[in-house]
Amino acid sequence: MQNDATNHARTYGDDGPLVLLLHGGPGAPGYLAPLARRLSDSFRVVEPFQRASGSGPLTLARHAADLQALIEEHSTDGPPRVVGHSWGAMLALAHAAEHPGAVQSLALIGCGTFDRAARERMLAIRRERMSGDLAAREERLMKRYPSPDDRLKALGKLYQVVDSVALMPHSDESAAFDAAAHEESWADMIRLQDEGVYPAAFSAIRAPVLMLHGADDPHPGPLIRDSLTPHLPQLEYQEFERCGHYPWIEQAAHEAFYAELRAWLTRAS
Repeated sequence: MQNDATNHARTYGDDGPLVLLLHGGPGAPGYLAPLARRLSDSFRVVEPFQRASGSGPLTLARHAADLQALIEEHSTDGPPRVVGHSWGAMLALAHAAEHPGAVQSLALIGCGTFDRAARERMLAIRRERMSGDLAAREERLMKRYPSPDDRLKALGKLYQVVDSVALMPHSDESAAFDAAAHEESWADMIRLQDEGVYPAAFSAIRAPVLMLHGADDPHPGPLIRDSLTPHLPQLEYQEFERCGHYPWIEQAAHEAFYAELRAWLTRAS
């Protein structure tokens, strides 16, 4: 693995088609390292760290431009395959709509929500699961961490438990969390949804698109799929049982997940 501080990306593998892995959050880079390493035996993998806060308001347009610059830097044999998780899946769609033809295919893992109904359903599921001790832990964490960045990291670990079924033992390889980046980026996504830009703009995407979704992910896969298919008729959907928001580390689903993702990255064109 090589650390690329200049371009805020980590690279894995030397051979095979180029795959870009887009992290979620927003503002939570680094945790996709296990997925990147697993794919690096067959692909050249780039794991970008999305732009941090502090250099002006973060918008979808700015993130998409950064991603396009990264693609132009690393692509040597045609458009890359792009894999996004959660918020990263949403960014992958936004970029592909802004730059038609720039990507070979898209894989959306645990994709985020594009309408109010899906968001309300997600929040309701989380509330149901946060009863008792988990709710008390959330309240304690809110009080314990005065730093927004530290609070975002602590809450992220708690929500990983809430959003999962039974995770495999794994190391936390997250980098520094960025609460301001989270708030600014997500606010722009909601603005664009409220203005009707998304998901309508995704009609410009011609690349193949696959959703890989856990049946127990609070992000309601069927609702999200149904909000996208009017604009992405080429979208394919694969759901995994006994699987939450992080399928690559779910005990029951990780092997099936990797098989589906590898097959997609190999064949999609």
